[in-house]
Amino acid sequence: MAYKTSDFRKGLRVQIDGEPYIMTGMEFVKPGKGNALYKCKLKNLLRGTTLSRTYKGGDSLDEADIMETDAQYLYRQGDTFVFMNNDSYEQYEISADTIEEDWKYLKDGMKCQVTLFNNLPILMTPPNHVELKVEYCEPGAKGDTSTNVTKPVKVETGGEFLTPIFINIGDVIRIDTRTGEYVERVKS
Repeated sequence: MAYKTSDFRKGLRVQIDGEPYIMTGMEFVKPGKGNALYKCKLKNLLRGTTLSRTYKGGDSLDEADIMETDAQYLYRQGDTFVFMNNDSYEQYEISADTIEEDWKYLKDGMKCQVTLFNNLPILMTPPNHVELKVEYCEPGAKGDTSTNVTKPVKVETGGEFLTPIFINIGDVIRIDTRTGEYVERVKS
């Protein structure tokens, strides 16, 4: 399927030169004379690079063969993270380069969103909030409550986050995966 310029909008997933892109911005320009112009900003889903392109009215772009599916995180094997589609039981291997810093949120059995391009995984998105158990932290000093004092803590996944000083070993904390920031302590 091809998208005509009248279909262009932010969030549209298209294919350019055989690679998937997402339209991150689109501006419609109608000059005094001539065709309408569509100025688009596109982000490459494989490499993360961005490009700007201008299209004339009547141009078209091919639809990208992209599918998002729910998958369960199974385990890490060296520099590869293994996920399983719960419906088909198909397993996807995603490299550490693709996962980047999101490995800090991954717990065994966690449900994530995996983006597939031509049935190959290209992106993994963890849930918006995760609950992680604190494995190690320095004890907080008493009476240090007048300002927003934070300290680093190490959680069960091996990741480190900044939390308020009252967090102790064994506490379960909620982290926002979009920002990497502490949200709250979870009551157990």
